[in-house]
Amino acid sequence: MKEVLIRWPDGSSTRVPTGTDWLAAAQQAGVSIPTGCLGGSCGACEIEVNGRVVRACIATVPPSRSGSLSVELASDPFW
Repeated sequence: MKEVLIRWPDGSSTRVPTGTDWLAAAQQAGVSIPTGCLGGSCGACEIEVNGRVVRACIATVPPSRSGSLSVELASDPFW
């Protein structure tokens, strides 16, 4: 598996293998992603990966042509 450099919202960076669960990657980096249902239906764990919204509880770190991904926490006014 290839590794991807992830740039987190707090300015830190970590390298993780592609296919790693987003929640595990965040935990390894010391970044807290809010969770709710852990099944993908509530949206509490939404993050933006290179501008694309994904639900961290059901998604994995994808490969990246550039070798890096930028993550931002999505904000939901209803949570």
